[in-house]
Amino acid sequence: MCKHILNAQVSIRSPCCRKWFDCPECHAERENHPLLQSFEMTFACKKCKKCFRKDASEFEEADEYCPHCDNHFVIDAVTPKAALTVEGEDARIDNRMIKDDRVKPKSGSATGKISIFDPDVEADKLG
Repeated sequence: MCKHILNAQVSIRSPCCRKWFDCPECHAERENHPLLQSFEMTFACKKCKKCFRKDASEFEEADEYCPHCDNHFVIDAVTPKAALTVEGEDARIDNRMIKDDRVKPKSGSATGKISIFDPDVEADKLG
């Protein structure tokens, strides 16, 4: 599985080291040499698990499909995007994720500091 392209439909055999990779970034991470570019490309379809060759210099619209199973492998790449999420159980079952257990300030002020002008419950006990 490629971590750079989430919807990779084929693996590509690199012409330099004869190893299979899903994308050029995967080759750059695992190998210490640059990727050799060539027009003759060897693919392995991830749907039917069969290999085939394509000439990239004469690539047509009909060449965007696997010749064995007609899987459309030339599609827009889906790349992972950074996101901050909170993982938890269903809120209807376990609502601890949505409860706020922080201590609330004593008065209406946002900072929590009490001044002499703020009414307080303790003020009635003075006199």
